[in-house]
Amino acid sequence: MFTGIVEDLGEVEAVDQQGDFARIYVRSAVVSSDASPGDSICVSGVCLTVTGLVTSRPDDGDAGRPGSADSPGSADSPGSADSAAPPLGFTADVMGETLRHSSLKSLSPGTKVNLERSVRLEDRLGGHLVQGHTDGTGTIQSRTSHANWDVLRVSLPAGLARYVVHKGSITVDGVSLTVSALSPPIPPGPPEEGASWFEISLIPETLKRTTLGTKQPGDEVNLEVDVIAKYVEKLTGGTR
Repeated sequence: MFTGIVEDLGEVEAVDQQGDFARIYVRSAVVSSDASPGDSICVSGVCLTVTGLVTSRPDDGDAGRPGSADSPGSADSPGSADSAAPPLGFTADVMGETLRHSSLKSLSPGTKVNLERSVRLEDRLGGHLVQGHTDGTGTIQSRTSHANWDVLRVSLPAGLARYVVHKGSITVDGVSLTVSALSPPIPPGPPEEGASWFEISLIPETLKRTTLGTKQPGDEVNLEVDVIAKYVEKLTGGTR
């Protein structure tokens, strides 16, 4: 479980496509400082399991590949000269299902990602309850800059629109945000693509500390609606 408060802006250093899944190498000394294999880290809205810790830089050997659980530069590799070095990042495996239904399919070396470690019971809930289970993706339709904030308009898949309310919470690429505006109700019948949308207002701190500061119209983002809305729907006899 997460809160949608991004701890660090990490960077993808390598992506290994391995059949129907991919192994990613992410640079972030912040979230990997106390991480262990098996821990959960939210990567741009997607909950991933840490499979190894990276201690070497891409040009430190191993044919330019960062250290991983099965390479000499790994923090959890017994007998390594770097075994006592603090981790610089982590590795995680992304299954085919996740790649198909999230923006992680577009990751490449140099891509910036929002990172958050799983919440502890003693932590403050600064955002809202975030599972890291994306419900779908949206596309940024427009970006409007103001003196002290930016407004992003994001397309909303038709199946998610009923869970999103004005002033409610939504997770965009792992960032807990408040819905500042919604598209008008869609008339009965098959909805047109992009007909449903929502807007979010981004303060300077969010623009500086997350990938949303550089996202542009046409970019894909991961969406997760408030899980409480889905539970309420089921308990009151609605369908998902």
